[in-house]
Order: sequence, then structure tokens, then C-alpha cells
Amino acid sequence: MWLIYCLVNFLLYKKTMTKVAMIGKIHEEGWRVLNNAGYEVFEINDFSKDNLKKQLFDVDAIGLRTTNIDSDILANCHNLKIISRHGVGYNNVDLNYLNNHNQALAITGTSNAASVAEHVMTMFLYLAKNIKKSDELVKSGGFKKQGILPDFYELYRKKIFILGFGRIGQAVAKRCLGFETEVFVYDPFINEEIINKKNCKKIEFHKGIEIADYITIHMPLNEKTKNLINKDNLTKMKSETILVNTARGGIVNEKDLYWALKNKKIHAAGTDVFEIEPPDQDNPLFQLDNILMSPHNAALTLECRKRMAIEVAENIVFYIEKNNNLNKSNIVNITTLK
Repeated sequence: MWLIYCLVNFLLYKKTMTKVAMIGKIHEEGWRVLNNAGYEVFEINDFSKDNLKKQLFDVDAIGLRTTNIDSDILANCHNLKIISRHGVGYNNVDLNYLNNHNQALAITGTSNAASVAEHVMTMFLYLAKNIKKSDELVKSGGFKKQGILPDFYELYRKKIFILGFGRIGQAVAKRCLGFETEVFVYDPFINEEIINKKNCKKIEFHKGIEIADYITIHMPLNEKTKNLINKDNLTKMKSETILVNTARGGIVNEKDLYWALKNKKIHAAGTDVFEIEPPDQDNPLFQLDNILMSPHNAALTLECRKRMAIEVAENIVFYIEKNNNLNKSNIVNITTLK
């Protein structure tokens, strides 16, 4: 009788245990949070639509890296309560479907600001100082030929233009101010008082691109921001301007950027994101020596990966358990909390 009692209770426990699918790898610290909550967690690395439909059939929650989750897949997720993104962007999720079915979408809003801000500063300095050319000169035996190097520049007291003033934009501003720069901000959704409190100045977009020595983008990709940086706006920038995009591909028109860099309309550019990811190997930007590229990894420092994994997991646990520790600002579709 005791064995039967234990078996029945085990089966009931298994039936009611919260089930979580992790689509893509996350740091083990995130797994620890979910395991400590008593959840059944498994990892999916076959991202084909057929497999996702099969594996996600009865999950309560999804931890998601970069795989696309469309309405066709979501329609097969009969128990789904929340998707928790490993990052702040959510272009790879059908938000309208989630809204219509009262399913939550969470982001890791507090984890990646420092890492991305440091990446921006790295690109600024690398491009401003012509580090690659200096390195190549020394390694080729040209140590005493410093004079052949092109001009390079300082950040000191320069004008920085930040497009988007969320957590990442504010983190960049804080670091730029350490170089005694003058920081200007364009963000129609942020109150000017908040910008002023961060020792920055609100400015209109077209004025900002005209006066900036350095420009950094921290906006979502949508109908209003797509191709925001185009040929027309690039021609309004200073010839010394350095443009960095660690936000989303498509905000900067790549064909127009190639034209501007090729014809020295701006000094240089850095990009962590592309219109098509991964970019095609025949992308003309690859031919240029005044652009610095990285594979959409600005937020993937070890420290940030740990923080994001924990936040992904905590979003799930706190939402499902209705825990007061839930960071409500991480829930994109906040109405699901009602």
C-alpha cells in the first residue's frame, strides 16, 4: 500500500510540476534558480518549427534566446503562461499573439546595460584612436613611422549624441561624462527633467546629428526607426563623426552607410548588429577598413550572461508564483499581470 501511495503522489506531482523549456543555452546560474523552485526544466537545441511544436506542447514557460517564436508555434503551446527573453529585444516573438491570449512576455531589462555601454566605449575609442593601424604598423617593423598614420582623435570634450535614453543609453552617458564630454539625447519618450538630472541635454534628432562627434544608437527597431540613419541624414553629419549601432540592424541603412564610409562622408562606424543576421559574406561593408564589426555579442560578457540567465529564470518563477519580487518593468505586456 505504501508503494502505491508513493507512486500515486509522484504521478500527481509530475502532472502538476511547472514545466519550463529553455530554447538555447543559458548560464548554469539560471538553471539553478529554476531547479531550486522545483520546476522541471529542459533545453531545446533543435530550433526547427516541427520540433518546437512538439517540445513546447505542454510547457508553462519558455526561456528564449534568439529563436523565432511565431503564432504558428504559439498556437501549439496550450499551457503557456510566460516567455522570458534572454535580452531586451523581442522582435523574434509574436507579441500580438501573446497579448490576445493573455500570455506574458518578459525581458532581462536590468542585466545588460553595463556590458553594452562598455562595448560602445570600446568601439568609440578603437575607431577614434586608429588602434588597428597602429598595431599593424608596430608588428610590421614600422615603429618609427608614426607619421604615416592617419589622424586620430580624443573623446575629451567632444559632443556625444545618444539616440534612445533607456538603461543602456543612460549607462553610455555616464561613461561618456567621465571623459568630460557634452552629451546630447534624443528620446521622445523620456522627460527632459530626467535627461537633465543625468547631466545631459535634450536635443532634436536633426540638430543632434549635425553637431555630434560621436553617435550611439539605443532604440528598438520599428516602423519609425527603420532606416532612421539613411543617406540623407548621413550627409548632415560631420566628416569626423563616428557612428556606433549596438541596438538593432535596420535602424542604419547598410547600403547608405557603405556609401558614407566609402566616400569619407563620416570618419568611421562600429556595428554589433546587421539587417540580416548573420550577414552575407558578400556584404560590401566587409571591404572597408573604417568600420568595426562584432557578432551581436555586445551584451555577452561572462558577467552579463550570468545576470541575464538569473533574470530570465526569476522572471519566470516570480511571475508564475505571483511573487512580489517580480520586476514589473520587465513585463512588456503589463496587462497580463491583472
